[in-house]
Amino acid sequence: MTDRRLTPANGRVAHVSFRGVVEAERYVAGTPARIAVPLADLLAGPGGPRDRQVLMGEKVAVLDRHEGFAFVQAEKDGYCGYLPEAVLGEDRAATHWVAAPATHLYREPSLKTPEAAYLTMGARLTIVADHPRFLETADGLFAPRPHLRDLGDRAADPAAVAESFLGTPYLWGGNSRSGIDCSGLVQAALLACGIACPGDSDMQERTVGIALPAGTPVRRSDLLFWKGHVAMAVSPDRLIHANGFQMAVGHEGIAEAIARIAAQGEGPVIAIRRP
Repeated sequence: MTDRRLTPANGRVAHVSFRGVVEAERYVAGTPARIAVPLADLLAGPGGPRDRQVLMGEKVAVLDRHEGFAFVQAEKDGYCGYLPEAVLGEDRAATHWVAAPATHLYREPSLKTPEAAYLTMGARLTIVADHPRFLETADGLFAPRPHLRDLGDRAADPAAVAESFLGTPYLWGGNSRSGIDCSGLVQAALLACGIACPGDSDMQERTVGIALPAGTPVRRSDLLFWKGHVAMAVSPDRLIHANGFQMAVGHEGIAEAIARIAAQGEGPVIAIRRP
């Protein structure tokens, strides 16, 4: 059985690589595009519920356009879903990524001017000019220099990246500083460090890093998985996670979290993986 979230097919169309695997009216190679708005919900169906979110500058392959929605596959993790066509822009090579938890774009290279957009960590920008305190984007907007890094300049400590989201409100399917869920937090932390990571916790539990044998001491940036939940260790006895208990990204003792989650009837830790 194919996983809808990772299968670039919707009955109307399928990616050419899935010819003979799934049935579709036509098979296409897809057209590259980028996300042209600060943040967009990736939907399970046209006008349907949010599965995940995509960020400004992220690339997608557009497989189908129909009645105002585009069926796409995200380049960063292969996630498939629907976006309003209006959020898509022309394909453009990014040069920098937002390395701060959040930043603003301005219409002028001055912090005293009104902001034009709010971006979250991981958003990608195409920089075309250098100013003393700002970098100018291909869209004629200005980003604070301290908040950006070259695409190849990655963070080194996933747990430190996760901790930069402390206090972010919990949002199911969220991938931004405005709202994030457990798997979104882990993905943001790992991608910032150049570590491949899928979008949902069940996928992460199967694919990220290596599985640790039972009894292995936990160390910083290890991932702890429950059924439907993931957290990241910040020390041998403390973790960070986006969670519905605090309704935010917060720290919690590992033993305390394990006991609390078990008491809620949500089961034990099912795996620990080291990215």
